[in-house]
Amino acid sequence: MKAAVIVFPGSNCDRDMAVAFERAGADVTMVWHKDTALPDGLDIVGVPGGFSFGDYLRCGAIAAKSPISASLKKHAERGGYVLGVCNGFQVLTETGLLPGALMRNANLKFICKPVDLKVETSASDFTAGYNAGDVISVPVAHHDGNYTIDDEGLARLRGEDRVAFTYAENPNGSVGDVAGILSANRRVLGMMPHPERAVDALHGGTDGVAMFRSLAQGLVSA
Repeated sequence: MKAAVIVFPGSNCDRDMAVAFERAGADVTMVWHKDTALPDGLDIVGVPGGFSFGDYLRCGAIAAKSPISASLKKHAERGGYVLGVCNGFQVLTETGLLPGALMRNANLKFICKPVDLKVETSASDFTAGYNAGDVISVPVAHHDGNYTIDDEGLARLRGEDRVAFTYAENPNGSVGDVAGILSANRRVLGMMPHPERAVDALHGGTDGVAMFRSLAQGLVSA
């Protein structure tokens, strides 16, 4: 599996994501946001958490206009895999690769703690390592994680089995308790919780390991 992790000014989870990919056996390249093209032959691109460009305008809005983001969109549009976590999820909604928007947390406070997530579907290479209905513990760290979409959009996501994870106890006000969603072709996942911070027992848990392992297995077999 060949992976790239995009680095924006203000990214602070890029190394965590690279390490998670590497532990799953991936060959990882770090890509600076001013680059105009992704490396050839990539299987998956990681868009990491952090505070790209200081979260000015809207979270992820400036990053979505970076030179590399055009190449990211082309990668996704031709069927490449993309994982966007936290700020990365915000970037994916700003680029239009995923529907909806991430708004300010309902309690207007930054939230940083482990949360329980329910796995809503195992029918993707991101979630194939879990069973639908499993409850896993993954950290969150965000101020603008309140996923928002209209009723019709939420119904479409549910009807197409594209809600990947929901919160067991909603920490931020997200509609439908949504914590992560898939693209229509199931090859783009955006989620606010940080699976890359749950791959080492010394960090408090390993419930994210199955995601990166199942990605590696799925992409290698493909």
